[in-house]
This record gives sequence, structure tokens and C-alpha cells, in this order.
Amino acid sequence: MNKLKVNIENLKCHGCAATIKKGLLKFENVDKVDVDIENSIVEIYYEGDDVNIENYKVKLAKMGYPETGNNNYISFAKSFVSCAVGRISQ
Repeated sequence: MNKLKVNIENLKCHGCAATIKKGLLKFENVDKVDVDIENSIVEIYYEGDDVNIENYKVKLAKMGYPETGNNNYISFAKSFVSCAVGRISQ
């Protein structure tokens, strides 16, 4: 199993973490997702080669949690929606 560690922006709470986990686990080769809220780190455990790494990062950005250094107002706004959805679905 491989592990990808991504430092992200806009991570606020367990609602955000729930949305991130649900979104990334939709990839069939992703086995596990850990979210470190305090340090804004997502760890993605996956099978196979590294060809999907960029897809994981794109998915995070589309949910409002871009890789550190790539934040903008749209991502910031999306993160609030993702957070609310995550809180509701818990």
C-alpha cells in the first residue's frame, strides 16, 4: 500500500474531514483516508501506482481544500459548503 501526504488549506473541523474522506474514498484504489485537522494534513492510502496522485489533489481542490499555497476565494467558499455537508452527513 502506498501513502500520499498532502498539506491542505481551509480545513476547519470534523465536518470538513468527513467530506474529505467521503470524497476520496470514491476512488476505487483508495483504501483509507486519515485527516489531521490540527495540522491540516490529509493522508491517502492507496493501491497501485502513483498515476492518480494528481487526481486526488484535484478532488481535494474541487471540494474546497487545495494543496497549501494554492488557495483562493472560490476554494475558501467551497470549503464552507463542504464543511456544512460533512456536518450534516455525520
